[in-house]
Amino acid sequence: MRLEWIEDILAVLDTGSLARAAERRMLTQSAFTRRVRMIEDTIGTELFDRRRKPIRLLPGVEALAPELRDLSLRLRKMRYRLKVSTSRTGGTLRFACQHAITTTVSPWIVRALMQLEDISVRVRSGNQDECMVQLLAGEVDFAVMYTVPGDQTVTFKRAFEARQIGSDVLVPVCAPGLKRGDPLSEIPTISYPSDVFLGQVFDRKIAPRLPSDITFITKAESALTLAAYEFALGGIGVAWLPRSLAADAIAQERLISLAADLPVQPLGISAIRLQEGQDARDDMIWQAIVADLTLPAHLQSVPDLSTGRIQAIE
Repeated sequence: MRLEWIEDILAVLDTGSLARAAERRMLTQSAFTRRVRMIEDTIGTELFDRRRKPIRLLPGVEALAPELRDLSLRLRKMRYRLKVSTSRTGGTLRFACQHAITTTVSPWIVRALMQLEDISVRVRSGNQDECMVQLLAGEVDFAVMYTVPGDQTVTFKRAFEARQIGSDVLVPVCAPGLKRGDPLSEIPTISYPSDVFLGQVFDRKIAPRLPSDITFITKAESALTLAAYEFALGGIGVAWLPRSLAADAIAQERLISLAADLPVQPLGISAIRLQEGQDARDDMIWQAIVADLTLPAHLQSVPDLSTGRIQAIE
């Protein structure tokens, strides 16, 4: 079995359809369907129940899912170890960083790593799912991303080691020109798509706590926090931004924090690596990140931000 075949099978199992599995595998549906047929022809047996819509794995194959996941993880680790064994002499270390914290956290991590030894550091930025895929594929040594306190946001938890290295908070902000003195029943907002991490955090943790007598109207939507930041600066509406990103603009009064008026959401900043297959050098680097890293004060703790009522925004 090739690793790519195992991942194709698991993609169908996880997504429940060929179309969504094709998207995950970054293929057209027709190309993915042909590859599925090729896998079956090579193995010599059918793997999928095509009588059901959407298509499903046959029960016997589905029962093998735990073994397939374990095999996929072990093959990824082997590929990673083989790759690392020939590239370590070059002194390059790679880590993935969630888009939302690449500009605020990764410089501190790079600075800490540069103090260890003569190495170069390569930072890859992506959404949370992309960071996890890069980690599983052995393309990076570890990943850094947001987590929600109390949530189990990382799948395959036995395969990973996760340690919180800092904190942040998702806080509502707007340009000074939007804030007025009279109460308002409608507020323009800048939102995140529901299929990205911050969009999910907003939908699950913030939206249920919004004032019920105020209508929030989306004026712009973006998956990128830097875009939402610029939209807020431009006076388009209220945006929920990581405090680490908005802190300077708030201090300079280019943005106003509405944390006393609208809900906020604490976030953890976690470093994540594969649980097994680490050597002494890996552990030294990990220790520098999870124990010895000194982040700026505003990323080390989350203040007690109360929620009040907004006076007016137009």
